[in-house]
Amino acid sequence: MRNQPTVALGHLLPEGTPIPLIPVLIIIETISLFIRPLALGVRLTANLTAGHLLIQLIATAVFVLLPIIPTVAILTAAVLFLLTLLEVAVAIIQAYVFVLLLSLYLQENV
Repeated sequence: MRNQPTVALGHLLPEGTPIPLIPVLIIIETISLFIRPLALGVRLTANLTAGHLLIQLIATAVFVLLPIIPTVAILTAAVLFLLTLLEVAVAIIQAYVFVLLLSLYLQENV
């Protein structure tokens, strides 16, 4: 950055950018680079939280239905087990996507 500022900041600007827009675009692109991993983390957290909430709701339904209608409660428990397997698969996929995109973002800036 100190020895070659144009090379270091060059990837933040498209070719042919008008001179008056250069400072504004550098600020916008720098903010964008910091927000990308943060948005990625928020998306990962939201997806995992939604799955956990759904599992909690179905588990509560199983406990409420057990004394009233045991057959439906057992079927709901089977759905809960399948949903838990799905949640584990989603967590693995989300972790893979998180690591992949984060490494791409970091590779872009190194």
